[in-house]
Amino acid sequence: MEKGPKVVVQPPDSRGLRAISVGGTTVGSAWSLRGLRKVLRSVGHPKDLDVRDRRFVQWRGGGSEVWPDRTWRRRIGGGFLVIGLLGSMVLLAVIGIPDAFGALTFAQRMAGFAFVLFGAVEGVAALAALDFRGKRRFRYTGAVVLLGVLIALATHSLLLFMWFQEREYTPYLLMYLPLWFWSVWALQALVREGAWKGLPHPQRFAAGVAATALLATVNLAYSAVYQPSATPVLLRLTARFGKPVHDPVRPIVHLPVRLHAKNIGKVAARVINDEYSLYGYAAEFTAKRKGGLKERREALEFGEDVSLHTGVSDARTLGAGRFVGPGSWFEPGDEHTKERVLHLPEDAGYDWLEVAFGMEIMRMDRGRIDEEFYVPHHSWKKEEGTLHCLPEVCGDTLIHRGRLRHNNNVLNVTRRPVYVTASWTLDPEWSYTHTFLSSSPDFTPEDEAAAAAADKESAREIERYGIFYTHTSAVTPFRALLAPRAKRG
Repeated sequence: MEKGPKVVVQPPDSRGLRAISVGGTTVGSAWSLRGLRKVLRSVGHPKDLDVRDRRFVQWRGGGSEVWPDRTWRRRIGGGFLVIGLLGSMVLLAVIGIPDAFGALTFAQRMAGFAFVLFGAVEGVAALAALDFRGKRRFRYTGAVVLLGVLIALATHSLLLFMWFQEREYTPYLLMYLPLWFWSVWALQALVREGAWKGLPHPQRFAAGVAATALLATVNLAYSAVYQPSATPVLLRLTARFGKPVHDPVRPIVHLPVRLHAKNIGKVAARVINDEYSLYGYAAEFTAKRKGGLKERREALEFGEDVSLHTGVSDARTLGAGRFVGPGSWFEPGDEHTKERVLHLPEDAGYDWLEVAFGMEIMRMDRGRIDEEFYVPHHSWKKEEGTLHCLPEVCGDTLIHRGRLRHNNNVLNVTRRPVYVTASWTLDPEWSYTHTFLSSSPDFTPEDEAAAAAADKESAREIERYGIFYTHTSAVTPFRALLAPRAKRG
């Protein structure tokens, strides 16, 4: 070493790291004297080299006692940065994977894959953060970390914006709200450290990040808002009576009834509730004018038409049933037919018959239901020691209950859980269905005010999930069924 020192320790940089060169070639860097000895051993210097001997080691910007690195502060800051990136990776994967592999539309799947891709970038950025907060052996780790933080800030800001629209509590809020504050802190720290330095074209990098964020936002808005609203659900229902057949032995009329449903639109439809009912009507008739003020008001109160010669009609349920059942669905072009035969005595005394057929439908591009919804519960049976509805309150009722989920998983993490209850009740006079949506799986109103608030909430959720009721009916005079018998007599 007569020619002078071959080991040069450079001045500390802004973080306290000192570069080390041997013979003019940089061989490493160190945070401490111990790190310096480790680097020197790796290039062949003896363990007992006296680093304080200026004949062998040249110190610039401070001697062997100058190591300004704050180890714990650096490690805690680096760990905080890595934890935030990993947390963002997990959250984005949780949001994106269900849509990427289970969404019904192409746009929704693309939105899901975008979140999965963003989550992968967060994972890569977490690995890059280890080097960026360390000795920065790789040139572009700072830019990769900056990209990860920008994606985190953009996605968590989007989640918070969507949450503020409704301000409903969801457990996911405890993830993306702290992560939003973390991303603001991380961005400020990276800007102070000049994380973009070393990029050949930093302006293009910024433009690429902005374009990616804009594309993801537009795709999300299209898949979550525009597409599920622009295309209507077209489910056509028909109900009709067939040709009556007189029993050759008994005084009975066999009346066929045909029900048919077909999806003539482009959007798949899921059945939330369905029912058909067969009614027999008998009305008081008089040749004199019957439609006075009293009768007119009675008809209006019962939701019936006002008739000049008849009063309010008495109705009786002759038969009722399900068509396809809750949870079934119709893809575009799907159709289903159900036929049954109504048996009536010839002297039943009805004036006319009616078949009523209706469904409550949810568009499948807006939501889905958990599998528990497919299992019916009975109001008169205890399940695990609990009645789903007291018989004296609900009567004889079949109940289907399950968790509703938006098809776009971003909405699931920014909205509170919603549960749907679909009931079908049979009583001696009428059969009817009722669909109720609530944020509680077992909601029972305590008073009228709570019931009114629950009904308002249910109406809002029904509109949000695109649930609507469609129905049809057919009528026939009862006397027309007896006409063939009269001709044979």
